[in-house]
Amino acid sequence: MRIKDLLLVNQPREKLIRYGVDKLTTPELLAILLGSGTKNMNAIELSKKILQKFSDKELQKVTYSDFKEFNGIGKTKATRIIAVFELGKRLLHGKKTSFIMKPKDVWNELLDIRESKKEHFVVFYLDIRNQIIKKEIISIGILNTSLVHPREVFEPAIKHLAAQILISHNHPSGDCSPSDEDIELTKRLIEAGKILGIEIIDHVIISTQKSFSFKEHRLI
Repeated sequence: MRIKDLLLVNQPREKLIRYGVDKLTTPELLAILLGSGTKNMNAIELSKKILQKFSDKELQKVTYSDFKEFNGIGKTKATRIIAVFELGKRLLHGKKTSFIMKPKDVWNELLDIRESKKEHFVVFYLDIRNQIIKKEIISIGILNTSLVHPREVFEPAIKHLAAQILISHNHPSGDCSPSDEDIELTKRLIEAGKILGIEIIDHVIISTQKSFSFKEHRLI
């Protein structure tokens, strides 16, 4: 199916204009850069094929020669993709950036609370690229719905103009399995986020040696 045959609201450019860039998937963003697909696939399908071929790190360092034998990517599309990533690197040059892409990143970021004997509930406020805008400890103590109120979680998100948030806490016991209270609190915060239009992308429980991702276990 061609892009123009999709419902107008589902076309990447129209979707960006109506709902904002943070509502687009990565393939949709790449499809806007490509502009068009091939005879056999539309721009979104071509984008997915590119993302399957190159990892995130590889795509950031991709060269023109990497696209030479890639069907559907000519000189114009290849140079456009390369230029965009180079522009991003130059604009971010000299800035300290931390990205949250997977549970291991959360585990690395929370070195200071991994071995704590008390539970710490931490919120990562992220931009649309999963870059950390702000990290805040919301509460210290046994986690429950009365201790962690949606107001304390989402007020900083609005203040810092976060596009999405990731929540995390530590289990001093070393067992990262979520408790009933953990699951109940997560559901409550997700519902609050839906009202505000701020997505909770994951809840990661950490210990000294490992982590548990609600997203990876399909609890979100």
